[in-house]
Amino acid sequence: MAARVLVAKPGLDGHDRGVKIVARVLRDAGVEVVYLGLRQTPEMIVAAALQEDVDAIGLSILSGAHMTLFARVMELLGEHGATDIRVFGGGIIPDADVEELEGLGVAKIFTPGTPTAEIADWVRENVRPAHAA
Repeated sequence: MAARVLVAKPGLDGHDRGVKIVARVLRDAGVEVVYLGLRQTPEMIVAAALQEDVDAIGLSILSGAHMTLFARVMELLGEHGATDIRVFGGGIIPDADVEELEGLGVAKIFTPGTPTAEIADWVRENVRPAHAA
């Protein structure tokens, strides 16, 4: 059984080329991908993650609102008792913020220039299907 990963662009950022590439790379690596698209709120992302029964959420943020948006996603997952859903992300995120995001429970941050194969490898190694036999 393949891992299910929801990929989304939270906030007002309208640049989705990178996240579409990541979604395609994950799909080609055997991951089942649910792509939500642009301008998603944390509430929309978590609701979709619960409805789609995903194993992980991947967020792509270029707007600079990563601290607020990641924190809200983590908070909502906690409120819904879904802390087993791993959250990872990427985009324009300063190194200084990575440790704080990890402290919130974000499993991994990928910064610009990360090879897509590294992202796919990380997901294959760190995201397990919750309902695997």
